[in-house]
Amino acid sequence: MLREDIQNAIKEAMKNHETVKLSTARMILAGIKEKDVDARGKGKECAAEADLMSMMQTMIKQRQESAKMYREANRPELAEKEEGEIVIIQGFLPKQMSEAEVDTAINNIIAELNATSMKDMGAVMAKLRETYAGQMDFGAASGKIKAALNK
Repeated sequence: MLREDIQNAIKEAMKNHETVKLSTARMILAGIKEKDVDARGKGKECAAEADLMSMMQTMIKQRQESAKMYREANRPELAEKEEGEIVIIQGFLPKQMSEAEVDTAINNIIAELNATSMKDMGAVMAKLRETYAGQMDFGAASGKIKAALNK
């Protein structure tokens, strides 16, 4: 599904002469192909959707950091380019969960797995990634899980 969406976005961007969208979609496609090659090396046919969404979340974080550095260096035109790419990448991801939805999801998974200590953190994170791939920032979720398990 994600692969088709990106291929269609590339075609549409080429037709409409949208250079930023085209270059960003091609960059995502290159990342997908790289993930597929890695997956084939591990004996799988192609990379899982969850892996691709995680890759795209990483791309977003990289661009956010770059935009911040460009703003600090008084280069707003470069920061705006990075922010434009963020918007395009986010368009391929599922809707991001709100803070309250993330908290609820974490609490539900902790209850479902009967997690009681930090030893259970890996299982909770694995279930979160499996269930909510591309819908939340797992770095922030990690801190929330630690706080919940340390009660």
